[in-house]
Amino acid sequence: MHIFIKPQPITCLSFDLDDTLYDNRPIMRRAEQKLLDYLHEQFSATEQWYPNEIMAIKAQLLRTHAGLVHDVSHLRQAAIAQGLVNAGYSNNQAHKGAVEALQHFLHYRSDFTLSTSVMDLLEALKQKYPLIAITNGNVDAKRIGLDGMIEFALCPGNGMRMKPYGDMFHLALNTLNIDADRLMHIGDSSASDVRGAREAGCQAAWLNPAFGVQQHVGVAADELNATITTLEKTVMNKQSSLLPHICLSNLEQLRALL
Repeated sequence: MHIFIKPQPITCLSFDLDDTLYDNRPIMRRAEQKLLDYLHEQFSATEQWYPNEIMAIKAQLLRTHAGLVHDVSHLRQAAIAQGLVNAGYSNNQAHKGAVEALQHFLHYRSDFTLSTSVMDLLEALKQKYPLIAITNGNVDAKRIGLDGMIEFALCPGNGMRMKPYGDMFHLALNTLNIDADRLMHIGDSSASDVRGAREAGCQAAWLNPAFGVQQHVGVAADELNATITTLEKTVMNKQSSLLPHICLSNLEQLRALL
């Protein structure tokens, strides 16, 4: 653990989910493949799609409908529908197919449970702090084992913007009825988690490397120190990341808060 800014008293802990409490990469790969398998089965014309067809359509949609970036489920559904229309299906077929395909994707998107070690850590932290989740993704927090462990989970959509915008942080603070500096948010992204928390007035703990990403054996300590020094010299402005209060190399270091 490296301390950049001395942490202040904490009333609540907030967690990002993807790549913070679990490695999201294999989960997404499986869900993406299950989605394609489903579409190939239901709509044979999609067998001609390139592997990144949906991703490419998402990028096209965002050029004209930038607001979709704040609702990843809606964006995916819209991309599937557009892809089906492009493949020659009617608007009605495309809309109905996209709705059903999205539900198929979401099933596999949350088809896992958190590791025992993470659950044990959260259980220990829960004895001292209320726990919440603030995520830019669309995982079902209850299905992955967080039901009863966290007070609530927030995700963007329905007019609420994703991190680093402060919408979810402000809603969480109002719901908890606490001052901003009493909330510490833990996440793997300096761009969304650290910046979002800091600009909302909250404390931030940066998980680096992200969950499931291991530092290569043989990396020298001075290389890590050089990374920290670079961070400390980062110019603080709206276009660059703000320093976290603490930097964690693994989640277990949060036990220091107990």
